[in-house]
Amino acid sequence: MLGEFELIERFLTPSSAPAGQGGVALGCGDDAALLELRPGRQLVVSVDTSNVDVHFPTGAPAEAIGHRALAVALSDLAAMGAGSRWCTMALTQPRDAFAHADQAARWYADFARGFHRLCERHATALVGGDVTSGPLGISVTVMGEVPTGQALTRAGARAGDIIAVTGALGGGAGGLLLWQRGERDLSHPLLSRYLLPEPRLAAGIALRGRASAALDISDGLLADLGHLRRASNVGAELDMAALPAADGLVDAFGKREAQKMMLGGGDDYELLVTLSPKDLDSARQALEKTGLSLTVIGRCSNTPGVHGVPLEMAQGWQHFEEAR
Repeated sequence: MLGEFELIERFLTPSSAPAGQGGVALGCGDDAALLELRPGRQLVVSVDTSNVDVHFPTGAPAEAIGHRALAVALSDLAAMGAGSRWCTMALTQPRDAFAHADQAARWYADFARGFHRLCERHATALVGGDVTSGPLGISVTVMGEVPTGQALTRAGARAGDIIAVTGALGGGAGGLLLWQRGERDLSHPLLSRYLLPEPRLAAGIALRGRASAALDISDGLLADLGHLRRASNVGAELDMAALPAADGLVDAFGKREAQKMMLGGGDDYELLVTLSPKDLDSARQALEKTGLSLTVIGRCSNTPGVHGVPLEMAQGWQHFEEAR
């Protein structure tokens, strides 16, 4: 079977050495990487862990697992308005995951292809990591840059600001349910939204200087809106009729279930933002250049809590809570 160092050299080391390029003075192969920030930039760092049967299902294609593990981490940079530059990746895999070496080699080649393709699309250099044995899981640390003082945060929203989302909602939750029902065609728009999410990095950059607060929608619209409300000390009035549903969601599950998925399903990785009304047109024009829409779904208020949402739908994803 493949050894740790052979696995790293064959599949996880970038084919084109980034040393000396893109701010990488020393990349994969040493005990640590040496990276160089550009003048006038702040470093933005986030880590995200993806575990089998928590964040992706057993049997998911290896290429999708590689893509997804990086995408969900990059989404945090997008929420801050940062451009991505570097990442590290720690991969854990059971010792008995594969019956023979050829099967292992195919899995790792597919996994690496999904991971490296997304790296290339977002000019992100893999500069180090680790491989070990245990339950299947991937931890990705992403590092990016933002002009000093221009990072988007959760704490800038004010009463009267518009609440808006990029793209569409509910696709992640809908795709997971379709997988559980036996759908395996990744060209299905909902399954693609779940297993192959797209980090909205260009949108985050476009919203710098326009959005007053932002974060990505990973735990569900209501849960993540709660994070923003608490950080900004505002309430929210939502317009249920304005929520933008992912393609095929209502047809597959009906309006009421689709609304539940849009509000609390999670795994959408769109951006939830607040803006002054005067900045809305400018933000929409900037986002059009990235190929994304911006949909107004409500307003911030001085009244605590969220209003306009049926009580039975007011729930988002939380790790460690009891199953419901």
